[in-house]
Amino acid sequence: MRRTKRSLSILLLAALCVTAASCKPVVEPTPTATELPAPEKPVIYLYPQEQTDVSVRLTLDGKLTATYPAYNTGWNVTAFPDGTLINRADGREYSYLYWEGMQNAEYDFSQGFVVPGADTAEFLQETLAAIGLTPREYNEFIVYWLPQMQDNAYNLISFQGAAYTDGAVLDITPAPDSVLRVFMAYKPLEKPIDVEPQIFEGFERVGFTVVEWGGAEVK
Repeated sequence: MRRTKRSLSILLLAALCVTAASCKPVVEPTPTATELPAPEKPVIYLYPQEQTDVSVRLTLDGKLTATYPAYNTGWNVTAFPDGTLINRADGREYSYLYWEGMQNAEYDFSQGFVVPGADTAEFLQETLAAIGLTPREYNEFIVYWLPQMQDNAYNLISFQGAAYTDGAVLDITPAPDSVLRVFMAYKPLEKPIDVEPQIFEGFERVGFTVVEWGGAEVK
């Protein structure tokens, strides 16, 4: 009887081993387009020369995940020269239009800057001012991004052009006279690398001006 029980135990153990050996390893799914780096906190400022009713539509190659005020089918606001916005849907005052989403984009790091994390604030102050942001605008940018970047050993920073704007198209009525869209993509680095520095053209604010800034971390 003992031998029979022992034999059954050995057979059961062998069956379990065969079953385990036949189990396939878990394969992680291939990342989808919606898992690509997400633009964080793009904000849009509107500066008309006089009080103006403005319509803003965003065509995103991807999916919106958050907006403020609520986007619905677009933003319809009354804009004032100092940047104050009154959202016509709820009658409330806003400082800018905000959105986040998942964008199908491959950001370009062929040019940029390698910046020690500890120098991030100073770098952004100087660079964003050179690109054309006002102190109010670049300070709001820095307050958002600095906590995410300053503790990295280094950051590879590249300000995007068509790689961002082609997949996040703004349609604004009435049409603005000047538009500045600043989008920063960055990668945390353990060690510095060589990269060709970016050169920026000056931005002149003429007439009805629209300014946007945002960014994304690429890992």
